[in-house]
Amino acid sequence: MASIPALRTAKSAKRLDKSHYLYLAVILAVALGIVVGLVFGGPDGFAASLKPLGDAFVALIKMMIAPIIFCTIVLGIGSIAKAATVGKVGGLALVYFLVMSTVALAIGLVVGNLIHPGAGLNLTGTEYKATESADTQTFLLGIIPTTLFSSLTSGNILQTLLVALVAGFALQKMGPAGLPILRGIAHIQALVFRILIMIMWVAPIGAFGAIAAVVGQTGFQAVVSLFTLMASFYLTCAIFIVVILGGLLKLVTGVNIFKLMRYLGREYLLIFSTSSSEAALPRLIAKMEHLGVSKPVVGVTVPTGYSFNLDGTAIYLTMASLFIATALGTPLQLGEQIGLLAFMIIASKGAAGVTGAGLATLAGGLQAHAPQLVHGVGFIVGIDRFMSEARALTNFTGNAVATVLVGTWTREIDRPRVDRVLDRLEPFDESTMLAHNSFDTVAATDKNTTGEPARRDV
Repeated sequence: MASIPALRTAKSAKRLDKSHYLYLAVILAVALGIVVGLVFGGPDGFAASLKPLGDAFVALIKMMIAPIIFCTIVLGIGSIAKAATVGKVGGLALVYFLVMSTVALAIGLVVGNLIHPGAGLNLTGTEYKATESADTQTFLLGIIPTTLFSSLTSGNILQTLLVALVAGFALQKMGPAGLPILRGIAHIQALVFRILIMIMWVAPIGAFGAIAAVVGQTGFQAVVSLFTLMASFYLTCAIFIVVILGGLLKLVTGVNIFKLMRYLGREYLLIFSTSSSEAALPRLIAKMEHLGVSKPVVGVTVPTGYSFNLDGTAIYLTMASLFIATALGTPLQLGEQIGLLAFMIIASKGAAGVTGAGLATLAGGLQAHAPQLVHGVGFIVGIDRFMSEARALTNFTGNAVATVLVGTWTREIDRPRVDRVLDRLEPFDESTMLAHNSFDTVAATDKNTTGEPARRDV
């Protein structure tokens, strides 16, 4: 009987999540696109004529890049500043998040360079036109926009990033006087994300057109490459969780990662059913407190990690970028990869939004460092939803591990209790997770500096 409230919560979340219909539509669109591509293939076949559908979807995503980057970076800086004010816990958590996100991005680059999942496609239609290889001085001067607002309309993402960073730090210097502006930007961000959600509902059409055109051009090799990317991504996430997170957890705390994952098994099922780690946020807070981590540590680390510790998303961004570059026959050089990695580290912080924000961040990175590759995002959208579960599960596990580590470093953890709980001697009371308590938990703990609920990217 104790598990009935939890099951009711999971069923309610699943019933209310309209994105399941979108998920199913994308799956059907991809399957139909593959069939159409194989049956009506060829350079002049019907499948090739569907390419504009994918191009149109990518154009809609590109339209949203600048406002998403600007709003999320400005609000992200505000959230970082707030988290840092809680002292030792916030400082340790933020440093850890930065390091682990960088490690995740680097692992994605290493695996992408070793496996080359897009090799063999050799998609045509785009030529590499480096903008006359400007020297360092010209490049740096080009980052500075003509006006403060032209950065939002020029299409230069590095200019948008610069203005967002400057604006974010300026608002922090303004103190309380800057809060109304931050709230205003939060409202604009809500509008931007609402538009992005609307755009994502045409993703099945874009995925159908892009997949059909690519399969029609390259044949069954495209299907093989897509499955190679997905398998590589899932394998990389598994290695990151078991080796990197598990090794660090064992080294610092002595806790076995598999025992911790068993303890969070119900949450994993919930995440897998909703394709979102957000659904398990209140349960993670409750379970980390039950595990023996102090309430202050949990209250700071978990909500902050949901916005700034997106290990799975970081791996996805780098592997997807390399896949697109390889598939289009214009692989990125090491310097370009490092530059792209640096951009992703900054752009993914606080950008954690709604479904589709990951695609926008991916498109933004490519637009800034290799504009000729942006249209390849239309190919990725066909399998993006298939990789969302791995992203969400990796993000969730990373935040659970971070909470235990920060609790250990700050000596705010009951270590004997951790062992008892993980050995099933003190089971979690599911009756504490009634559906009507979930919203109160989120509302009380998951706030950013503007008073708005923090957004996540799954």
